[in-house]
Amino acid sequence: MRALVVGGGKLGMRLARSLVEENVEITVLDNDPRVIQKVNNELDVLTITGNALDFNILKELNIEKYDMIIGTVTSDESNVLVTSIAKKMGCKRAIARIRNPEYHSQIRLIKEELDIDYVINPEHAAATAIEKYLLKKYSLMSDEFAGGKVKLVEFNVGQEQEFVNKKLMDLNNLHNLLIAAVSRKGYTFIPNGSTMLKKNDVILVIGARKSIDEFDRLHSNVQAVKPTKSVMILGGGKLGDYLCGLLLKDRIDVLVIEKDHDKAIALKERHPEAVVIHGDGTDFNVLEEEVIHSYDAFVGATGIDETNILMALSMKEEGITKSVAKISRVNFINVLDKLNLDATFNPSFITASIILKLIRGKDALAINLMYDGDTEIAEIKLNDNLKILNTPLMDLSLPKGILIAAIVRGQDVIIPSGQSKLQQGDRIIVFCKHKNVRTMKNYFYTNRGGFFNEFWRGI
Repeated sequence: MRALVVGGGKLGMRLARSLVEENVEITVLDNDPRVIQKVNNELDVLTITGNALDFNILKELNIEKYDMIIGTVTSDESNVLVTSIAKKMGCKRAIARIRNPEYHSQIRLIKEELDIDYVINPEHAAATAIEKYLLKKYSLMSDEFAGGKVKLVEFNVGQEQEFVNKKLMDLNNLHNLLIAAVSRKGYTFIPNGSTMLKKNDVILVIGARKSIDEFDRLHSNVQAVKPTKSVMILGGGKLGDYLCGLLLKDRIDVLVIEKDHDKAIALKERHPEAVVIHGDGTDFNVLEEEVIHSYDAFVGATGIDETNILMALSMKEEGITKSVAKISRVNFINVLDKLNLDATFNPSFITASIILKLIRGKDALAINLMYDGDTEIAEIKLNDNLKILNTPLMDLSLPKGILIAAIVRGQDVIIPSGQSKLQQGDRIIVFCKHKNVRTMKNYFYTNRGGFFNEFWRGI
């Protein structure tokens, strides 16, 4: 498979990095030589410096021989134009990033009229993920698989004696649960029974919904969290705009603070039910103390990671129950585990997960990239022609970077042992390091129903 990624920014780089692991032949096109140099320094891909709207470049690339083009440049209009043109020139599939909230209601029309197969919107995807988190009953960061039968939570062990300096095999408080991964100083690894937990490790615990809900209840930093009824958003850009709209539909009171006057006015016009303040949200004089304390959750949604993190930390100190930060860069991974943040969201990682699911086809029910960018969690449906069926897991010789964390069989959730056997129709939740992705696909995926099959008909 060959793919042209137009734009080598954060999203383009993340997509290129992820697709290389899928054995996709990648070309990155950008008009900034510095961006191209950065791509060359980090990835083994073909790079071209030039304007994607220059038809001669597309012709020289023989774009008709490419399986897909992904437009990720800053301009929505450029993404739509270049992907549409490439499709008309013979490229098989076109994917365009469209972020502007003003276009959101017109996505279906844009796709139909301009022959674009799929639209990605990192800010809307991140807003949806944040909305889901804010509406959760407890405060631990979590995710769901198999229609909610399986849940996963992230938990910072801090300095808790029941975890710190304990081997996993010696923990007696994880009935029907599994610690599937450990994040330590920004590096995520798959542990074994002899792994000893250290201070401020973040553990990823997986299990059936009821078991995880009980763990969540016992280990949240607050008692059963009251339902989120009011949210303060710092930043009225694309992410803040989308999140505001989603929360208002949930009948949640929303306050947005935006320092740009024109953006604040436009936001108020689009969302008249929201309270919009024009001001510097980093200046606590803008808000009275009692106003801060009247909100259940805070979301740092500006374009500056440092501002989002610092303000989320400050709001947590002020007593806000759930404090969330949007981050775009991976520089902060090494310190995030040590900070008292409830959750962080990276729009590029969320979007890359969506694209990976498209690439792998119908066997891939869900794919989530973890915040280290080097580990993924995949939900996979097992088909009948896999060689690994009906064989004890201990005999599969899976490499250390692959872990089957849970098996869903009908209504049952199984935390597997070495004696467990996989059956046709099972859904499995797999943790995998990126270096092992190709091996994982050989074990668990079939070739049918991929990117160019019936999945596209349902988009």
